[in-house]
Amino acid sequence: MLTRALIVVLVILNLGVALWWLLRGEPVSEPPASPVGVAQLEVLPPTQAPPAAATPTNNAPALQDVTPASAPAATAAPVGQPPVTPDLPPTAVAATPAPAATAPAVAPGPAAAPAVAPPAPVAPPAAPAQCVSLGPFADRATAQAAQSRAGSALRTARLREVADAGATRYRVLLPPAASREEAQATVKRIVAAGVSDYYIISQGEETHAIALGQYRNREGAERRLAALSAAGFKAKMVASGGDGSAQWWLDATLAAGTEAAAARQRSGAAQQRSLECARVR
Repeated sequence: MLTRALIVVLVILNLGVALWWLLRGEPVSEPPASPVGVAQLEVLPPTQAPPAAATPTNNAPALQDVTPASAPAATAAPVGQPPVTPDLPPTAVAATPAPAATAPAVAPGPAAAPAVAPPAPVAPPAAPAQCVSLGPFADRATAQAAQSRAGSALRTARLREVADAGATRYRVLLPPAASREEAQATVKRIVAAGVSDYYIISQGEETHAIALGQYRNREGAERRLAALSAAGFKAKMVASGGDGSAQWWLDATLAAGTEAAAARQRSGAAQQRSLECARVR
């Protein structure tokens, strides 16, 4: 009897445990503790759905969707329900500072061109000086009177005496050397200086002299003398064929704007000859 009673009790206990196991609910887990300082989100119960749009009748034209395909579809939140903010970590909910208002960049205007001073007027080049020789005059007093009559037509002037004015030719030569060998040595120096037209006189009073040219006018002979003097030779000019009389000439630089013919008429000279201005200074 006792054994049977124990068996019945065990069966009843087993049935009770099985019934409890079947009737127990799912274990409810407690929500995790929210971080300190972060507000909790509460889900509000949904409100009443908005009424459906009225169905257009057969008489009203159907509305067409004119929204551009490229425009993203905006998701409208239900009326009366605030937008749901996702649960973000504490670092993500930090307040974002508002962008500072920046003034629109102003494009710099074109830089003002620096004032350029107009170029100074360039004076026209001065005309080269013109020099003439006026004459001939019989004596020095006559030449001086001619210079006074010319006056302002002449800028600078000097008197020049020409000895043996009636000469028909002029010779340029170096004085006779002591011997022919010395004359030949001088010729070598003349050739080295680039001087041509020379010969050694071998007879007469001018034996061993070196002739350096014969000219029909005095001006040519004087130019030859100047060239030899520049080369370092002391030559002389000898006139021949004249009566021994002398003449005076007025060598002058013309004033600006004065013609040679006008200066000759004012001075009363019979002739005018072109002259190198270097001989007037």
